[in-house]
Amino acid sequence: MRGHLVSIFFIVFGACVGSFLNVCIYRISEGKSIIFPKSFCPNCSHPIRFYDNIPIISYLVLRGECRDCHKRISHRYPVVELTTALLSLLLFWKYGLSFQYFFAFLFVCTLIIITFIDLEHQIIPDVITLPGIPLFFLLTFFFMDISFLDSILGILIGGGGFYLIAIVYQFVTKKEGIGGGDIKLMAMLGAFLGWKSLLFILLVSSLLGSIIGISMMIMHGKDLKYAVPFGPFLSIAAVAYMFLGKYLKGILFLR
Repeated sequence: MRGHLVSIFFIVFGACVGSFLNVCIYRISEGKSIIFPKSFCPNCSHPIRFYDNIPIISYLVLRGECRDCHKRISHRYPVVELTTALLSLLLFWKYGLSFQYFFAFLFVCTLIIITFIDLEHQIIPDVITLPGIPLFFLLTFFFMDISFLDSILGILIGGGGFYLIAIVYQFVTKKEGIGGGDIKLMAMLGAFLGWKSLLFILLVSSLLGSIIGISMMIMHGKDLKYAVPFGPFLSIAAVAYMFLGKYLKGILFLR
């Protein structure tokens, strides 16, 4: 019984953090403060009442509409809250109540913000990735099971390798294929997960990007120039590596 209550706590904690992540996703992309003012409807700007700001539950009670203007609320809000709640629980099962849990959760929350901003605006803000690289390098060095060398090589190979790929791609095709945001994101992933994660992340993100990108082009009748943001696929692959990496290292010859 006690174990179930603890699991429920981390689900609720994750959902509450997810509610704040929704604020970050909306306001960072708009260049606004994530602290002030308090939460408001993005359609009518009316302040949201505290009882309408309960993660997931308020969305269901209000049937996905603002209480004041009755306009639809984006499905992104409950999706982010549910995703954050699930990952909070999974990370608790993996690390227990520890420093590793909190820092891994911070890393995952950063990826959630990046994913949804990139999906909506096709940008990865430097305000997240540039401080994220040294921050996650330091957290990895002091608290996570990644060596100093692995993390440094992760930054250099992740950022530098992606930059080299971008230069070669642009030289061959005469067009930009990999954005600067993806390069910085890859460096941040390498900082926290180490260089051995990068092959897995690159392979899985490329596979997911190809499958979903081609599917989107077929569904929307677009050609090969149809732009699909790559940041979400890098983030999904990074989270997958966090949970599956140790089982897949042998397959990828990374022992």
